[in-house]
Amino acid sequence: MPKDDLQVMRELMENHREGFALDRHFYTSEAVYDHDIKMFWNRNWIWVGHVSQVPEPGNYFLFDYGPESVIVVRDREGEVRAHLNVCRHRGSRVCLEKQGTARVFSCPYHAWTFGLDGKLRGGRAMGPDFDPSDYGLFPVQVQIFQGLIFICADENPPPLADSLDRLAPLSAPMGLENLKLAHEASYPVPANWKLALENYLECYHCAPSHQDYSRSHSLKDPADVEKYGADLRERSASIGLPVEELDLTGPNAQAPGSDVYWRRYPLFPGYQTGSKDGEPLAPPLGALSGHDGGATDLAIGTLNYFLIYADHLVGYRFVPRGLQETDIQIAWYVRGDAEEGRDYDKEVLTWLWHVTSLDDERIIRHNQEGVNSHRFAPGPLSEMEWSLPGFYRSYFNMI
Repeated sequence: MPKDDLQVMRELMENHREGFALDRHFYTSEAVYDHDIKMFWNRNWIWVGHVSQVPEPGNYFLFDYGPESVIVVRDREGEVRAHLNVCRHRGSRVCLEKQGTARVFSCPYHAWTFGLDGKLRGGRAMGPDFDPSDYGLFPVQVQIFQGLIFICADENPPPLADSLDRLAPLSAPMGLENLKLAHEASYPVPANWKLALENYLECYHCAPSHQDYSRSHSLKDPADVEKYGADLRERSASIGLPVEELDLTGPNAQAPGSDVYWRRYPLFPGYQTGSKDGEPLAPPLGALSGHDGGATDLAIGTLNYFLIYADHLVGYRFVPRGLQETDIQIAWYVRGDAEEGRDYDKEVLTWLWHVTSLDDERIIRHNQEGVNSHRFAPGPLSEMEWSLPGFYRSYFNMI
């Protein structure tokens, strides 16, 4: 009897060579993709937005990944909740608009009606033995960290509280709870989600592939990070930023999926923030007194990545739509009281990561095209791809 795709996957995991890329099977098998959604995406924390996007009771937005759709809503008591967007009657999507304000959620198929808390309020002609309390919307777990909203579809999500407690004093001066969304964009890529995420995790490709990024960001060369790092620590401290790093990933993580990483690194001299000309893009975040010419890499969980400059935050997600269909989703946040046109220009604010993402779409697409070849065999990783083995271990641990 021939082996099924999941048997092949398990054998490849057992025989994976440390320090090498993954086998093509992980990026080309429909069965592996379905398993990824069920065992990795449904069981991990996913960053979906910021509390400022649902400021009032009844405000909601949808977040979709794979076959799943989640309603994120502020209820009448002011609590942010999340529910699977699946009617408990015959499975229709309940909420069809991507965002809006609602008093209740009414299924467009048979008019079952659900409260903002997910409880079933009404189902017509269901008979005397029908108990509405058994058929509320499936709840999704919610974790909020300094205004950032994370969801997990599993009843027992990875524990994050202890790691976030250690992170909190490092990020507190940036006032993340007081951000507002300046812009969001989606860049569709015809590639498996893991290739898109792996591309983000390493900067071995930055110098040859991202000319605009490499003019300002020192991560393209580890020697440059070290060269300019000492001066950055002094400048960061002078504007009110802690200079400590935090690495709660891999063996330091509380549990699989509980990873937290915080590290500030220098931009090149002449760059105060991630802009085309190096000049500030918006008012300093939170309690910061100015710009230090640095950027912070922040990871929370295994799927959520943020780049924080002194004047704005950029959030990244790599959302699966199909086996070889991924949306690179980016959101730019600025200080909550900043006004577009007065304090920032949206086109100028988003320029760097827009052009970088266009580069990424091209190189990830070509990566997938090559991986699809039956002759592809994983090669050894560079020392500049140091973060990929950690991702592979986290991935293996959860699937």
